[in-house]
Amino acid sequence: MCGLLSSLLIQLCHQSDSYCNILSKFYLDYACGSQFPGDDELVRCSKQVPKLPGQAPIFLIVDALDECTNTTSLLSPCEEVLILLEDLIDLQLPNLCICMTSQPEVDIKFVLELLAFHSVSLHDKSGQMEDIKKYIKLVVNTSRRMQRWKAEHKQLVIDVLTERADGM
Repeated sequence: MCGLLSSLLIQLCHQSDSYCNILSKFYLDYACGSQFPGDDELVRCSKQVPKLPGQAPIFLIVDALDECTNTTSLLSPCEEVLILLEDLIDLQLPNLCICMTSQPEVDIKFVLELLAFHSVSLHDKSGQMEDIKKYIKLVVNTSRRMQRWKAEHKQLVIDVLTERADGM
């Protein structure tokens, strides 16, 4: 979570003097960087920045939420990010647009369905499966290692990989 919030704040700092002022004060509050803020302080700062009036839209894109590592802590990094997103959405800020991507894992899908204003699922699209099949065919048919394979073996590889790709 610390990495996500730090990255967000640094990127916003480069976009506006007002954002930079908030972050400069935050930096001074932590002994000019010699102390590290906790996640709670980073969350508070991350919620404060988009509330500034008169700023350009903020587009927050969090990709591959399902790839967060699982930990033994009370909340997993994925759950922490989902809570943060929920808090940001609850602020109802007109200049904040959030895009989240994830594989359709049950726990993530459940939370995102409650939060989403608009949802797009690529897993249900036949075009995506066709693109995957075309890519696999291209690789199989142009691979130097598979040049001498029989056509039926190549087709078996294409069929099995396409079926097991499951939209990925």
